[in-house]
Amino acid sequence: MLSEDFSITQLAVPAVSVLIAFLAYTSQYFFLHFESVPLTSEETWKINIFAVCIWICYYRTCFVDPGRLPKSEQRPKPKEQDSDEVTGRQRWCRKCEAYKPPRAHHCKTCKRCIPKMDHHCPWTSNCVSHFTLPHFMRFLFYASVGMLYLETLLWQRASYVWKNSHLPSVSKPTSPPFQVANIAQYMGPTISQLIHLFVLLVVNGFTAFALSILLLRSLWTIGSNTTTIETWEIERHATLVRRARVLGGYLEGPGGIRVYIKKQEYPYDIGIWANIKQAMGGSANVIGWFWPLAASPDRRTGWEFETNDFEDPGLSWPPPDPDRIPIPASAKPPYNYRMPQYDTIQDEIDAFNRRKEEDMKRFQQASGLQRRKPFHDRHHRIEYSGSESDDSEASSRNYSDEGEESWRNAEGERLRDFGVDEEVEFYDEEDIPLAVLIEQRKQQKSRN
Repeated sequence: MLSEDFSITQLAVPAVSVLIAFLAYTSQYFFLHFESVPLTSEETWKINIFAVCIWICYYRTCFVDPGRLPKSEQRPKPKEQDSDEVTGRQRWCRKCEAYKPPRAHHCKTCKRCIPKMDHHCPWTSNCVSHFTLPHFMRFLFYASVGMLYLETLLWQRASYVWKNSHLPSVSKPTSPPFQVANIAQYMGPTISQLIHLFVLLVVNGFTAFALSILLLRSLWTIGSNTTTIETWEIERHATLVRRARVLGGYLEGPGGIRVYIKKQEYPYDIGIWANIKQAMGGSANVIGWFWPLAASPDRRTGWEFETNDFEDPGLSWPPPDPDRIPIPASAKPPYNYRMPQYDTIQDEIDAFNRRKEEDMKRFQQASGLQRRKPFHDRHHRIEYSGSESDDSEASSRNYSDEGEESWRNAEGERLRDFGVDEEVEFYDEEDIPLAVLIEQRKQQKSRN
């Protein structure tokens, strides 16, 4: 019986390692015994060089620390105005009990805030982040190119087998003195080798195709300086803008709050060259981008990022989302409130238990734990005008949970599909604790 602490995801890294070894080394074993089209020394060198690069990059993608919040004394201070007031919205992580830097997200597997988190990759059992993205990109590059090269070698052997498939596989003279010297003999692979070749072709072809698609998508994201999570946020913001447009520019937040929604430009796209350079650790050395042993990004980076200044500096990303605002607690009792009188002790105990349950409900509401219904459950019918129309999430998607955290993008993905802790992430706009604000004020005064 498996241990309670065992997870099937723990088999991901060993499984990928077995796949790499199978394709890289059993293919060479097949080529070694395929006498009709022997493997040249140049081809052997290329296969093994690709294999070494893949091993190094995969190891570093799996085991390089994706980052963690620095200690309080090393943590970047929030930006301040001359009036000593902090600009923009500051995010606070309830589980880390610390400021959440821009572009950081709380990973439910790593159980901490990860800088510039792209997603938690199940095949590496690690987060793709500001510190591991360069290794991840190198791994995708070498794996895709190496497997495509191996596929060409396999197709050469498969083509030879197909071309000579009409020849007899065995020459068996019936009886002497028949001479068989003039009978064509097929010197191709055995049945077991044919099966091995077929499996290599299928597995390598499918893996190379999947990794090539992932590589192209990753190149697009680093070219636009977006992460997978931020792509989700951009699509989420576009949906909120469409909703607000047909509702007069405002969306209803918890407790009857009306939140003004306007289109906000993505702030971190600073040009293709600068975007790629930032993603690859800040280096402009193109050759160094492909070096498997290149150093990881400086650990002092990853907590502040250059913006394109298309929007007001006071605005932050992601844009305001009414469903990320915690539901406010109920109003306090009036000042002339008097404690009721009870006839028996049991009545007083029952009343105390009822107040305890109400207090717990208010606490859950204030901390954002109580979920709101999805937008289309709150607004059953919305009239649209012009050519703009919503994407009709309610009619085309099945919500597994209540609340807008169950919102899915066009590909059917939600935040938890990227490894994000939705319990923390979707309600990350809660107020910064009073003790932290007081300490921050003291530090500002001491500096002045």
